[in-house]
Amino acid sequence: MFTVTSEIYSETNYQPTKSASDGSRVISKFRFRYPDEKLERITADRDGDLEVPRPRRGVIELEHSEATELRLVGLQVWRGALLLADYLFFKRTEFSGKNVMELGAGVGLTSIAAGIHNSGKIFCTDVDLGCILKLIRGNVQRNSQLCTANISVLEFDFLTPKGQQPQELLNAIDSSDVVLAADVIYDDALTDAFISVVDFLLERGKANGRPKTIYMALEKRYVFTLEDCESVAPMYEYLVRQIANKPWKIEHLPLDFPQYFEYERCPQLVLMEITGR
Repeated sequence: MFTVTSEIYSETNYQPTKSASDGSRVISKFRFRYPDEKLERITADRDGDLEVPRPRRGVIELEHSEATELRLVGLQVWRGALLLADYLFFKRTEFSGKNVMELGAGVGLTSIAAGIHNSGKIFCTDVDLGCILKLIRGNVQRNSQLCTANISVLEFDFLTPKGQQPQELLNAIDSSDVVLAADVIYDDALTDAFISVVDFLLERGKANGRPKTIYMALEKRYVFTLEDCESVAPMYEYLVRQIANKPWKIEHLPLDFPQYFEYERCPQLVLMEITGR
């Protein structure tokens, strides 16, 4: 069986230990520093010496897989989730009190990060493959002391027809202001389904007077092809083609905001803000 592994595990030591509940999984420590305006505005004393305050640090502990088959990649942690977590910390004042829904949440890192500085509701959703919803609930409980927001875990299958979505999920969609999605596409069919979901969310938000702002993070994954005689990022390029004529407002956000989580923020990362026109 062909397996894939997230690159972040080899780049950063998250101190993994074997899970007692499932020996095929590990529990890792995703370290971060809390935002501190004093730290971001370093001052000098009367002698000209820099006054550097000691940053307050925290850890999100997550149970996850280190390698999976492609259809179960949500059981791993990917770089886009950490980028979105950084952005949530950076925009903590703007997002505070807003209800947030995450699509394709994987093992829950970004949703947990969203709950650290938020007094609103967090809806953490994914399709229940590999018992992932049970895993997310365990991770949410494991980190409950970090969060000020209530985090609900719901199933959201992109392939389920719109008219067949459960009422509980529709209620969560209607009450959400901000939607997050990190590294949720890895083949053309899933990309098409995700685009359809974005259409659905924006249309429903417009209809009920609660418009959505969607933040999508992904990592361009380059491959060399003989057909193109160059390195291309097929999944990203397919996404760009498919949304080119959508009635959306799309802004590519600069990645110059602070990094709070420990990982390598590579130049292949992309963060998009999507709203309806």
